[in-house]
Amino acid sequence: MTASPSGYPIRRYAPEPGTWSKLTARDSIVRRLDWILLLSAVALSAIGAVLIYSATRNRTELNQGDPYFFLMRHVLNTGIGIGLAVATVWLGHRTLRGAVPILYALSVVLVLAVLTPLGTTINGAHAWIVIGGGFSIQPSEFTKITIILGMAMLLSARVDAGDRPDPDHRTVLQALGLAAVPIAIVLLMPDLGSVMVMAVIVLAVLLSSGASNRWIAGLIGAAVTGAVLVWQLGVLDQYQIDRFAAFANPALDPAGVGYNTNQARIAIGSGGLTGKGLFEGTQTTGQFVPEQQTDFVFTVAGEELGFLGAGLIIVLIGVVMWRACRIARETTELYGTVVAAGIIAWFAFQSFENIGMTLGIMPVAGLPLPFVSYGGSSMFAVWIAVGLLQSIKVQRPIAA
Repeated sequence: MTASPSGYPIRRYAPEPGTWSKLTARDSIVRRLDWILLLSAVALSAIGAVLIYSATRNRTELNQGDPYFFLMRHVLNTGIGIGLAVATVWLGHRTLRGAVPILYALSVVLVLAVLTPLGTTINGAHAWIVIGGGFSIQPSEFTKITIILGMAMLLSARVDAGDRPDPDHRTVLQALGLAAVPIAIVLLMPDLGSVMVMAVIVLAVLLSSGASNRWIAGLIGAAVTGAVLVWQLGVLDQYQIDRFAAFANPALDPAGVGYNTNQARIAIGSGGLTGKGLFEGTQTTGQFVPEQQTDFVFTVAGEELGFLGAGLIIVLIGVVMWRACRIARETTELYGTVVAAGIIAWFAFQSFENIGMTLGIMPVAGLPLPFVSYGGSSMFAVWIAVGLLQSIKVQRPIAA
């Protein structure tokens, strides 16, 4: 405060910080977001849009005569997904922790609904609910999120409260029971691909929580035993058995059960180093690879963009994994660490399985490539997961 020539004091007020100042302040959400993670996910979705357009622009039996049909829907799905990620960051993973019982119950009801007349079979998998207007949802995609949140809530409760250094056996058993219910329902559909992802998520969540190694060994043994029983009891549908048979013997019925994987390898192998050029792939243009906009979208990149283009997708997925691992390592609460670890396992395994099945090193399991493949439920789920990772990042204490 200073004095005027007449002797009266002059009060000087600092201007109110503007919107831009608030957004760019050191402790603002915008500054604390992991922009490398965010931009890598956006880049993957953008690449996916180009690949989906290339795969579907000439498929009049699928695109209803509109070459931009799948492209526009993919862009819309991505936009909604990003909106869901923003909403997740705004709510915060800690707020969602309190809503886990409601979210879990809703996810169980939805997967149960698939087993009722509301359920629909698409591409051999009875895993969808048609909601009208040409839209459908796959509840198992969202179940992955609720399993992660539910198990993390149980396993971290006493540890974050300071009561224990790691989860006790009773808590681990409760967490496994929570995961077992939706997994068993999804297995009855049967959606074996989603069950595989959920099993990997459960294993990663337990490992990151500090649970006893005896539980890990027991789960692996139970998984092997369960796989044998599923095979012997005839739980799998014939098309799923055929997929495993084609994986075990690539030369088996190349015009039948082995057709998809054979055409996929031809498409990727013909791309060489730099590819045949965007929209110039003969396998893609000739429509030789089925489901090329969803499960086999990676074959478009391999044929038209070559090793370099396909490699870029793998690098971007690797960047997402790297940033997620960094978030998991830097958070100060076990709950955040476990949630991040579950998401890492989900993205990593599903990406490896999807790309691996196009190369013939993994069986066909009907899993989309995260961020890249066409599909609303998958896109919404992975972007909610990105929102959870960003929430863990922005809500950790700021270093002095």
